[in-house]
Amino acid sequence: MKTTSQVEAEGFLRAPFAWYGLDEAFTGPRRLMQIGTAADGTVQHGSVGHGDEPSIKSETAGTEKERFAVVVTVAANPVRRTGDGTGVLDATTVSSAAWLAGSGLLAHTWPASLDHALRDHWLDQQTETAFELADDLDGPAWTALSLPVDGVPVPFHYRESEFGWVLAGSAGDVHIGAYGRGMSAYGLGFAQIKDLGAYA
Repeated sequence: MKTTSQVEAEGFLRAPFAWYGLDEAFTGPRRLMQIGTAADGTVQHGSVGHGDEPSIKSETAGTEKERFAVVVTVAANPVRRTGDGTGVLDATTVSSAAWLAGSGLLAHTWPASLDHALRDHWLDQQTETAFELADDLDGPAWTALSLPVDGVPVPFHYRESEFGWVLAGSAGDVHIGAYGRGMSAYGLGFAQIKDLGAYA
C-alpha cells in the first residue's frame, strides 16, 4: 500500500510542466503539499511548502512567530477544448495563480475573535473577496514587486493583508503564485525544482 507522501510525489511527477519553489537561498525545511487535477486527471497546479507547517492562525499560541512560504505553480494554458470535445476549459492566467495563493492563505487563517460556527460564513466571504482581488491585478490592492526566477528578475503583483501576503507572476510556461507569513516576500527568489526528493 502506498503512503500519502508516495501518492503526492507521483502526482507531482505526472505534471506536464516544471514545478517552482524557493531558490537555494532558503535553507529551511521543504515539503510537497497538494496538487489540483482536471476531470481527465491531468495535473493543472500544485503547491510546495517552505518553513513552518502553516496552522490555523488563531488556534495556535504564538503563530505570529510562524515563518512559512508556500509556492503555487500553475500550468499556463490558453482556452482549449476538453478531451472529449464537448466543452471548453478555462484559460489559466496570472489571476489563476493569485486566486490559488489567496485562497491558500485563507485556508490557514481564522480571526481569534470569530466564533467557530461562523468560520464557514467568514471563509466564504473572504474567498469571494480574494477572487475579486485576483481578477483585478491592476487595481489599488496590488503593488509591483520584482523578484528573481531562476536568477532573472520577473515582475510580480503583490499585496499584504492582516493574515499574510500574496503574490503572483508568470515565468515561461507556468504562472507562479505564493503566500506566506513571518517571512518577508521582498527577500524571496524562485527556482525550478530539479529534485522533488528535496521536498519528500
